[in-house]
Amino acid sequence: MSFSDTNVLVIGGSSGIGAAAARAFAQQGAQVTIASRNAGKLDAAARTLGPNAKTAALDITDDASVQAFFNASDPFDHVVISAAQTATGPVRGLDLADAYRAMDSKFWGAYRVARAARVRDGGSLTLVSGFLSVRPSKASVLQGAINAALDSLGRGLALELSPVRVNTVSPGLIATELWSKLDEGAREKMFEGAAARLPARRVGQPEDVANAILYLASNPYATGSTVLVDGGGAIA
Repeated sequence: MSFSDTNVLVIGGSSGIGAAAARAFAQQGAQVTIASRNAGKLDAAARTLGPNAKTAALDITDDASVQAFFNASDPFDHVVISAAQTATGPVRGLDLADAYRAMDSKFWGAYRVARAARVRDGGSLTLVSGFLSVRPSKASVLQGAINAALDSLGRGLALELSPVRVNTVSPGLIATELWSKLDEGAREKMFEGAAARLPARRVGQPEDVANAILYLASNPYATGSTVLVDGGGAIA
């Protein structure tokens, strides 16, 4: 798998799954641009990618910002969207304003990027959704609905944007900074319990998802697909 001489954009590339995908692309020879809203995190992440990495401050909840960014950029070979900030909770307990912001960040953010991005023919656009789309949780109903919408968006875009290839990667429980709000003991207990329930008998790492992202970007016959990387969570 080689991405030499390719131009790759990873939105949400300053942390978590996005950062792992950016590192994996860079290790395979790609010229990588990472984008997010947090300039400090961007600079820190870029230092792990080598001297050729680029950064871009980008708010995917802002229509004008997204359009201006792509208007000023050369076409990309591959674009990955892994940026989202979503509140969680039961439908009747989650404030409507938080629910709207979650949809605006994860679904409409991806929609804005797909609408504005310039990707070379034969290149790829990869969305990151989540396994709650097929294994709903009563405590995270909105997240399941957003992820299902992203999966469907990816399939439709694969038709509309052809010959650009569009796919979705759907992670399960992944050990990222998302869980840093829990104290270490509670976090490890949660991970151990999840690993015991999952057929894979382990909790996912960001690199597990990055591998799937690179596979879809590198395979010229993959489009309209949703790839689960969930340790078997959807069937457990």
